[in-house]
Amino acid sequence: YFSSNAGKITTKIKAQVIYELKSIYEVVALIKVADIPRSTYYYWEKRLNREDKYSKVKATIQSIYHEHKGRYGYRRITKELKKYGFSHNPKTINRLMNEMGVKCLVRM
Repeated sequence: YFSSNAGKITTKIKAQVIYELKSIYEVVALIKVADIPRSTYYYWEKRLNREDKYSKVKATIQSIYHEHKGRYGYRRITKELKKYGFSHNPKTINRLMNEMGVKCLVRM
């Protein structure tokens, strides 16, 4: 049930930690300790403050999922989203659902 990078410390996580500690320590020292390139840190810093472009879609996915008592998978949710005016690739919807931890429950 877990993704392949569950428990791994990614460069994104390292950049978040550096961002939170940069008021106390120097960024150069933190980057050296985290062992990531400086450009990588600034790449992630730029993206940390950005708003989530899928926030409306995620909220709609949640409502559709709960409306149908968790029985809809990504394919059916993609079709329902089209009715709400969202047109996204089914793979994108699948990825968003995995990020949110929303999974289809199979009835017996």
